[in-house]
Amino acid sequence: MLNNAVIIGLIIIWVYVLSVLKRAKTDAFYFLAGSAGLFVILLLWSKPYGVWLFSTILTWSAGVVGHLTGLFDTFYASHVIQVVANHHTSILLVDYECSGIIETTAFWGLIAFYPVYDAQKRLMLALIGALWFFLANTLRLSFVAIVIYYFGDGAFYVAHSIIGRLLFYSIAILLYYLVFTKGQLVNQMLKKQG
Repeated sequence: MLNNAVIIGLIIIWVYVLSVLKRAKTDAFYFLAGSAGLFVILLLWSKPYGVWLFSTILTWSAGVVGHLTGLFDTFYASHVIQVVANHHTSILLVDYECSGIIETTAFWGLIAFYPVYDAQKRLMLALIGALWFFLANTLRLSFVAIVIYYFGDGAFYVAHSIIGRLLFYSIAILLYYLVFTKGQLVNQMLKKQG
């Protein structure tokens, strides 16, 4: 893990680069540098506490689904999903990649510098986006656990790496469409009318 002094040094350089790009009125480069920089900074500072928080909340929420269906249990303090079926126990560990923190921070980086919305709207969309990714990830992990319950460990790869990711990223693409593409189109139409 990087030293906090190094991260603070990177932030100072990043803010300086942003100020230069803003003064030069290079909006596209400002957006790219701002989004990428914020994403990297959030990821660097999210280890280990942000990952722990995201994994704990995600495991707990998948546990709610498991409790309601009776198909699997979770141990949210240790980020474990346990599926017991046909006298066989399968253990799934919710780690850094499964926590959703990468996708959430990428969205936060993009929305923070997206010029179409004002600051209040960007903050609201950042919160909605975090909830959106959280629910999509809960659905994905619950789906994987349910598939393992019914089809066994042999179905793990297909359920997790193929169908689960398709499910998660389809929901993520819908969010990106609604926030970025549709938002831009609506803004352009309003400018033409007004």
